[in-house]
Amino acid sequence: MASTPSTYSEGSIRVLKGLEPVKQRPGMYTRTDNPLHIIQEVLDNAADEALAGFGKKIKVTLHTDGSVSVEDEGRGIPFGLHPEEKAPVVELVFTRLHAGGKFDKGKGGAYSFSGGLHGVGVSVTNALSKRLEVISYRDGQVAKLAFSGGDVIEPLALAPRGEGDRKQGTTVRAWPDAKYFEASALPMNELVHLLRSKAVLMPGVTMQLFVEKTKDTQTWQYKGGLRDYLQQTLTADPVIPMFEGEGFADAGHDSFAEGEGASWCVAFTEDGAPVRESYVNLIPTSAGGTHDSGLRDGLFQAVKSFIDLHALLPKGVKLLPEDVFARASYVLSAKVLDPQFQGQIKERLNSRDAVRLVSSYVRPALELWLNQHVDYGRKLAELAIKAAQTRQRAGQKVEKRKGSGVAVLPGKLTDCESRDLNHNEIFLVEGDSAGGSAKMGRDKECQAILPLRGKVLNTWEVERDRLFANNEIHDIAVAIGVDPHGPNDTPDLSGLRYGKVCILSDADVDGSHIQVLLLTLFFRHFPKLIENGNVYVARPPLFRVDIPARGKKPAAKVYALDEGELHAILDKASKEGVAADKCQVSRFKGLGEMSAEQLWDTTLNPDTRRLLPVTLGAHDFATTEARITQLMGKGEAAARRDLMELHGDSVEVDI
Repeated sequence: MASTPSTYSEGSIRVLKGLEPVKQRPGMYTRTDNPLHIIQEVLDNAADEALAGFGKKIKVTLHTDGSVSVEDEGRGIPFGLHPEEKAPVVELVFTRLHAGGKFDKGKGGAYSFSGGLHGVGVSVTNALSKRLEVISYRDGQVAKLAFSGGDVIEPLALAPRGEGDRKQGTTVRAWPDAKYFEASALPMNELVHLLRSKAVLMPGVTMQLFVEKTKDTQTWQYKGGLRDYLQQTLTADPVIPMFEGEGFADAGHDSFAEGEGASWCVAFTEDGAPVRESYVNLIPTSAGGTHDSGLRDGLFQAVKSFIDLHALLPKGVKLLPEDVFARASYVLSAKVLDPQFQGQIKERLNSRDAVRLVSSYVRPALELWLNQHVDYGRKLAELAIKAAQTRQRAGQKVEKRKGSGVAVLPGKLTDCESRDLNHNEIFLVEGDSAGGSAKMGRDKECQAILPLRGKVLNTWEVERDRLFANNEIHDIAVAIGVDPHGPNDTPDLSGLRYGKVCILSDADVDGSHIQVLLLTLFFRHFPKLIENGNVYVARPPLFRVDIPARGKKPAAKVYALDEGELHAILDKASKEGVAADKCQVSRFKGLGEMSAEQLWDTTLNPDTRRLLPVTLGAHDFATTEARITQLMGKGEAAARRDLMELHGDSVEVDI
């Protein structure tokens, strides 16, 4: 059967009236995870009354039937007929999306500073409630009316107040409709935080929460304002005293309206999670906004100005706003005459002028404060510079060069054929010429050669993330197949390509220096290889002794590791009847002078070579670390001099 084609005509266009748009798409107007935001709309109205100077107490009651009531001591919502709409004003406020007392911002407007701007506030609360009751105490009368789903079900009823009853204000009681929310219960922690913060921002106004079910009452009143609140909320002690202040425009200000400005309290801590809360006309802006940006800009400009004035910035360090802001905790309360929010739920302030407004008061105040307290200024500068250096180091992180998804083996590496880890060895050889001899003299099956050009970088004080900036170290790490790590890390050793990593350098002073630099690299950045016994030092000979034929014994070539061994060889030859002067002694100036055959005989052949395993020996890690710091640390010149004076007479100098 053919389906009827859908028609698109004049009758297809649906016009949503009154509060229908809110019910159709509640997420456009409020948060739908729970009903707290629709209750907050009522609370904001009560707070606006207190902010305007009417009333000293706001009471929130959580009733046993799931409803919530908010009671203030304000002026009471007017209930007379609106001059144009010919309906009671209190009814319009709760049933029309864009009706309210907060659009009239001029002199004499009901609210000079208010959080409500869109005029969708309590009408959204009404639309998403099964029932909502309003009682307004005003002009000696009590006005009552009730709604359901945004529609009037009990029309406005007026009654005179009892004799002596001077009560004034508005009480709104709402039963949120669970079908619009993911969870119907109010999150207590968030509600308490909201009430507490309102009390902070309105010194002298009492906020009260009463839970009918448990008969619990909580009351908040702050006379110390932002400082008290921030002090209680911080999880770590500030490194300098808290910086607080305020600034508001007067009647003659050329850029801002009278009363616009901000009050703030800022604390800088070295650890702990930063506390960051901002408000506009008492509305919590959980997603921040342009007023936060103004505070950030003011702090940065003031600290940068102090650093420049005292020439504290080290060479090569660039300070950014995030470096100053990184460890800042703050509470910021801005007053903006006509706030523009992002979205209906007012989580973020978008008013462009707010950046300039807040910054223009914060910057001069902090500059003055820092220059009055230079020690605190220096401490704050130190904190910001440290953050900048950490950020720059992180930005300079050098990754292993990769090609086709895997690390590419260095071009200089002459690899072995075997893939047997227990059998394989790599020789880190000093100099290209020695590397050439080693390549020819090695056992191709299991010995790999990586020639190193010149002295390796002293890596004792090099950040791990910067190691790969050095080509030689990059090549070593890629060739052995293990990434740099620390002593307490658990690196992935599954990529290790050789069971033995052998340092092979000349037997002279320069060779010893290269050996120390490589041992420093392995101890600092590859400690697990030392711990697992993978690192070795090859001991090439310093001398070759050619002994002529004696009797039945043919001529021989013997290698001596050092002077001691040389004397022992000559003594033995003389005992066999060959005078020392008849033996020809050659001293190797370097590995490059050896032929491939000699290098195999003396250094590469497992049967005749001397390979020393590198271990911590009797010393623990910390002792070894302290000694290497003394030898390799940049700031250790004095300690090194003392060490040389102490042991100078026991060192053989190779000149």
